[in-house]
Amino acid sequence: MPDANLIDIRTAAADAGPIRFFDLETPKKMLRVDIEKRWQKILDHGAFIGGPEVGELEAQLASWAGATHALAVASGTDALVIALMGEDVKANDAIFIPGFTYNATANAVLVAGATPVFVDVDAHTCNIDVGHLEAQIDAVWKAGRLRPRMIIAVDLYGLPADYEAINRIAKAHGMLVLADAAQSFGGAQGGRRIGALTDMSATSFYPSKTLGCYGDGGAMLTDDAARFERWSSIRWHGTDAVKKESIRVGVNGRLDSVQCAVLLSKLTVFADEMKARERIAQRYRLGLGNAVEMQHVPAGSQNAWGLFTVMVDNRAEVMKKLQDQGVPSSIYYYKPLHQHLAFAAYAPKGGLPVCERLAERVLSLPMHPYLTDAQVDWVVVAVKGAV
Repeated sequence: MPDANLIDIRTAAADAGPIRFFDLETPKKMLRVDIEKRWQKILDHGAFIGGPEVGELEAQLASWAGATHALAVASGTDALVIALMGEDVKANDAIFIPGFTYNATANAVLVAGATPVFVDVDAHTCNIDVGHLEAQIDAVWKAGRLRPRMIIAVDLYGLPADYEAINRIAKAHGMLVLADAAQSFGGAQGGRRIGALTDMSATSFYPSKTLGCYGDGGAMLTDDAARFERWSSIRWHGTDAVKKESIRVGVNGRLDSVQCAVLLSKLTVFADEMKARERIAQRYRLGLGNAVEMQHVPAGSQNAWGLFTVMVDNRAEVMKKLQDQGVPSSIYYYKPLHQHLAFAAYAPKGGLPVCERLAERVLSLPMHPYLTDAQVDWVVVAVKGAV
């Protein structure tokens, strides 16, 4: 187990070096003994695939999220693909996704064999614009070429999408909702945690995520037992319960025991890390004030702060000035999806104006649980000076 003096340890470790955009080193040092003990157990029992760590992790993930079932998979992208395959989507099925997110969301739709329909986002939350979503669904029904089938609501930067409205829209049209929670695991809305807000959820355990392993990894969550059974089969090459006969098309989407052990160790400090992210985010917001635009967090939503993102007009100049002050920054994302070459065939007429404008202005600042108050304050001063 990690040392009881968690806050003291991580503060001392974080103070020892430069400001990091993501900090993978501090938790690695803090949890190394615990992780190595878990790895030793795996070396002893030898179940590198499908070991007891997998089931233990799935139980803890479901318990944390308040979902009935959790399935560990090989990546966040696999989680999306398997979820879509589990609904047997076809080429004439329209899957509505926000145009401003990582390319994995669109890739998953196309790999699963369906058709993406891009939706603009809200300028203040950066999440899918429910008004434009309804308009796009109506347009697809009217055109008659595709059947509105699913909505993938991405929780950008860690902020839950407007699930109350999205679930209502989906129900009215007989559609399903998949939460792409790759950046938001640990967040909540309306008193319920990410993973239990809609029909199904997918998350990523890429090392820099709020809960990250030491390689690729992901998970899927649902309350539907039949859906969970389909996912379990698809994850293991589409085989039956005894893994002998292929009963459906599947993939190799398993998460190995070694990565599950890392995640089990990280879960021992996850609640503390989420509290730290919230404290750091509020210090940023208070310190920055009106100097920059920041992502709006609606009442009742708890942002997981997978990223802390602001909007600026002179971004290149600001990034250069921050770099000169020892403050790393990054851009999520340079282009909306409909402007990527791979997805250009699905670009809506007239484009997606808000997505396009955000792509020119967003700038993410250092965000991880091990930033000290002094480091946050230094970033704030540097940003104010740069803008």
